[in-house]
Amino acid sequence: MSSLTEKDRPIVQLLLKAGTCPRCILRFCCVGSQVLYRHPHKDLMKDLQEFLENNQGKEDTVCLDGADPPCKRIRLEHREEGAEDQNHNGAIPQVPEADSGNAGMESSTVKVCNVCLGILQEFCEADFVKKVCQKVNSADYQFTSFVFSVSLPPQLSVRERAAWLGVKQEMRNLGLPLAKDDIVQLKEAYKWIIHPQLSEELGVPADGKSLFEVSVVFAHPETDEECHFLATACPDCFKPAKNKQSVFTRMAVIKALEKIKEEDFLKHFPCPPSSPKKLCDALEIQCNNGAVFVAGRYNKYSRNLPQTPWIIDGERKLESSVEELISEHLMAEFRADSFNFSSSGREDVDVRTLGNGRPFAIELVNPRRIHFTAEEMKRLQQAINDSSDKIQVRDLQLVTRSAIGRMKEGEEEKTKTYSALIWTDKAIQREDIAFLDDIKELKLEQKTPLRVLHRRPLAVRCRLIHTMRSEYLDEHHFRLHLKTQAGTYIKEFVHGDFGRTKPNIGSLLNRTADILELDVESVDVDWPPTLAD
Repeated sequence: MSSLTEKDRPIVQLLLKAGTCPRCILRFCCVGSQVLYRHPHKDLMKDLQEFLENNQGKEDTVCLDGADPPCKRIRLEHREEGAEDQNHNGAIPQVPEADSGNAGMESSTVKVCNVCLGILQEFCEADFVKKVCQKVNSADYQFTSFVFSVSLPPQLSVRERAAWLGVKQEMRNLGLPLAKDDIVQLKEAYKWIIHPQLSEELGVPADGKSLFEVSVVFAHPETDEECHFLATACPDCFKPAKNKQSVFTRMAVIKALEKIKEEDFLKHFPCPPSSPKKLCDALEIQCNNGAVFVAGRYNKYSRNLPQTPWIIDGERKLESSVEELISEHLMAEFRADSFNFSSSGREDVDVRTLGNGRPFAIELVNPRRIHFTAEEMKRLQQAINDSSDKIQVRDLQLVTRSAIGRMKEGEEEKTKTYSALIWTDKAIQREDIAFLDDIKELKLEQKTPLRVLHRRPLAVRCRLIHTMRSEYLDEHHFRLHLKTQAGTYIKEFVHGDFGRTKPNIGSLLNRTADILELDVESVDVDWPPTLAD
């Protein structure tokens, strides 16, 4: 126990007597050596008792293993300021011998720690580590490293505060400083102990940046009982929440502990805390893989297929969608819990997307499988394409979360090319539409279209028609090829939307015009990268 010094002795004495486990005692003695925490519980208890016995009566020896000797002047100051804590020989009171009633921790039945509620005791043992690893292995995830997280019962913050106040009072009586910031946090100590064991059992390293998370949720049956006094002292900190079974959440308890006065805390909770009746429960052992992102481009060949599920008032209107035709294969191969679909713009249900397709990305949430070769991604792409004649996918690839931003950035500055089949009520000749070819950078003012006003805010949007090229078909029909600013409502530009888009094809031709068919010819977003066939 080379990290302990003479100044730690009163802390060790106080906490051992109160029923604190050896590892929590090391925490309150600000011991930062990770290796020490990994020593067996019995060995640590033995070392602590030897530390106390070996230093009894040695007034000029502050620490073990060669640390600096104590300052005699400070020792005298301690005697004056902490006289009530000294026996008639002037020595600091000792922890009772192992055969006394307070030495139960060394008996065959280990008492539950009054600070950590057993987390740094039973839940550091090999049996529990194996239980966690069995859960991980049975979940069948792919991972090359892991990050470990732990959720603790809220009253641990209360008990830690009580222990700290008890130690603080003891040190104050002895004239010694104690900073709460120096105490090793319970979660940190637990991870020091558990990480090497998990790493060895799982065969992969612990990595704080890993996307694969193993988490343990601890709970304790006495949480509400022990935190109830805080609700009386700080009622505004505890507000019922729909998704919470108890108002005593970790954050609410911490907030209350920050507000409550020290003297009020001391009135309602023993310092150091008393021994608990029960051990913590490991309520849940969970695994979660960070999201995987897949990108590509899709073509839509059907005029009866929405991009996303078309559901109105809870009723499904069409049997499938672009999103579903692509994602069902990805969900099956990646074995994910759910997905989120996004794209560079969207087309209406009756609009085709041709040319090089529309960029899209799918976030696969909590996937079990994460590693795919380029060849496997090609086969997955082919499986999607073989499953339906309504869509085709190209350039299917794994991408990073940050790369998806490139699909959205500067979206309104990008250009899109369309082909529209237009009908007019009055007969037209070639020369009636030829002037459209000469119009460049036509500025539009478009009020939110009536057809989307139920889901988009009312606004006037300025858009540009960069170029147009007309193709005469007959007296009442012509095809118009347009290159526009992204976000332009093409249908409304043709028929005018009752004057909500100005100018429009109808006003330019001085007759009624309507759109019969619309195709997206290209979406000029240089992402994702084109892949070789």
